[in-house]
Amino acid sequence: MSEKKLGIAIIGLGGAVGTTMVAGIELLKKGVIGTEGLPLADFEGDLAKYENIVFAGWDLNEANLAEAATEHDVLSHKQFVNIEKELTNIKPWQSVGNKSFLANIEGENLITENSHRQTIERIKQNLQEFKEICDEAVVINLASTEKLVDEASETFANLENFEKALNENSNEISPAMLYAYASISENVPYGNFTPSVSADIPALIEFAEKNGVPIAGKDGKTGQTFIKTVLAPALKSRALKVDGWYSTNILGNRDGLALSNEDSLRSKVKTKASVLRNILGYEVEDHIVDIRYYKPRGDNKEAWDNIDVTGFLGQSMQIKVNFLCKDSILAAPLAIEIACCLDLAKQQGKSGIQEQLSVFFKLPITKENNPEHAFHRQEEMFLDWLK
Repeated sequence: MSEKKLGIAIIGLGGAVGTTMVAGIELLKKGVIGTEGLPLADFEGDLAKYENIVFAGWDLNEANLAEAATEHDVLSHKQFVNIEKELTNIKPWQSVGNKSFLANIEGENLITENSHRQTIERIKQNLQEFKEICDEAVVINLASTEKLVDEASETFANLENFEKALNENSNEISPAMLYAYASISENVPYGNFTPSVSADIPALIEFAEKNGVPIAGKDGKTGQTFIKTVLAPALKSRALKVDGWYSTNILGNRDGLALSNEDSLRSKVKTKASVLRNILGYEVEDHIVDIRYYKPRGDNKEAWDNIDVTGFLGQSMQIKVNFLCKDSILAAPLAIEIACCLDLAKQQGKSGIQEQLSVFFKLPITKENNPEHAFHRQEEMFLDWLK
């Protein structure tokens, strides 16, 4: 394994997932926790070692990570006191804020530059300074979900149009796109763990290929959709016809608060609802995905599925799944592994879309715009690459 130091720059560093990523790595360094939940812990290759990972990033909230972790309440008391000093020493950089894309999340830790180009230069400066303390860097987007944008817009169709729109400070360009553009400009791989539209637009895919930068996304596949992409292929293999699939979620963390805005919710539902037709080969007429912000749950999410199927002799049956999961406990290790894999792809000289990382995402970016969603097939593709 490589001994190099890998820097992970997180958009949304002070969120529940970001703080859990940092806390997990610091606890691993001290031997307080094991490697449960980290799928690549036993992989012997050129991935960066967990103990050689360092963190920085952006957040709308200026609180240090010890204060953020106290608010999110994901860590146990024993875990928190072991790394309180390390978390206190990490404070987010100023972040890009735009209420027209993200209405429900506010903060004062804002980049104050007035133009898209000036904002990009600030982000690039952050990355340049970060790269002075690590050998390689990767950007992971963990920010709250932005509103759905018109991906068919001519602004996003090619790099030339996008550059022109940047110069004109177009209001079509989102914060996530500014981060992605800045990352690619700095030759830093970019992974989008959110449903927000960013590096998956044609203009930024073109930019990544041109600059030789690996990109991957979008929307981390952690809980309910992970289970769905495991179960659906099994139902298909037994010729059980899916008549309906009702999926509902309740969660009370900052991501849930963002999703209580209808514009942001549409982005999330789009990524969660996209998998069944691809896997089953037909449209499930009653495929319903519902997400609700429920503050008492905090980071403890409940994902409940009711599946109606028809079997032999036309007989109806039901399957019910109730997944009481911890959002950040599932997401944080995957975000770490995505960063390590993007760094490995860069070592290999790969650029543009890294389709082999589809196993980590609800709506993978693919070159042919026809993503594979079945988990077992995604895993085969991923393991073939690792070998």
